[in-house]
Amino acid sequence: MSLDAPTRTEQTEPAPGYLERRFGLVAALKHEGEDIIPRHATFWPVYYMGGLSALTFAIQVASGILLMFYYKPTVDEAYSSVEFIMTEVSFGWFVRSVHHWCANLFVVLMLLHMLRVILVGGYKPPRELTWVTGFLLLLLGMMFGFTGYLLPWDQIAYWATTVGTEMARSVPFIGDWLLQFLRGGENVSGDTLTRFFVMHVIILPIFTALLILVHLLMIRTTGISNPINYQPGKED
Repeated sequence: MSLDAPTRTEQTEPAPGYLERRFGLVAALKHEGEDIIPRHATFWPVYYMGGLSALTFAIQVASGILLMFYYKPTVDEAYSSVEFIMTEVSFGWFVRSVHHWCANLFVVLMLLHMLRVILVGGYKPPRELTWVTGFLLLLLGMMFGFTGYLLPWDQIAYWATTVGTEMARSVPFIGDWLLQFLRGGENVSGDTLTRFFVMHVIILPIFTALLILVHLLMIRTTGISNPINYQPGKED
């Protein structure tokens, strides 16, 4: 039994055509672009907060990667490497400033986004799981800020982390274990810096990126919530 040889067209098919035939990515993107967005969602800026949060996260990832080229997560070199970035690296001060302010903006935008969802009742069925994933994203954003605050390894970062991790001791049943896990020991030390660095640049970004995809998929499935007493028109 012999297999039919591929035709000349199949042999010379360009890569983009092959990928489109196999996966239909272009068709999917065209379908995505054909979605009709309600007029109120394009008029009110509060409906942009979710997309802006995702944008600031992307900026955080890009600027964080640039900072990682020069940052050294050790007790002896962490502070000096940050000082080197700010004073010696071309545009290093700009990249670190962008990373710093976007971190704050990321949390603020998510809070405003969740406030809008609460006001329009977007946490109710069928969007309750979308609300849960959004709330988890807010917690991850706060964890980004907490773990990143220690990385400059200055006095403010050291004592803020000491106080912040000490609060973990008050958690019932697992407080002492949680404190040990966060610090890597009894006190804030180089082990704490290493753990916070790994969480900040590897663990948290992976979980956040995956959760954003899940969040967007749920929005795609259930749609966005309308204002209370909103009456859709023909343009919606």
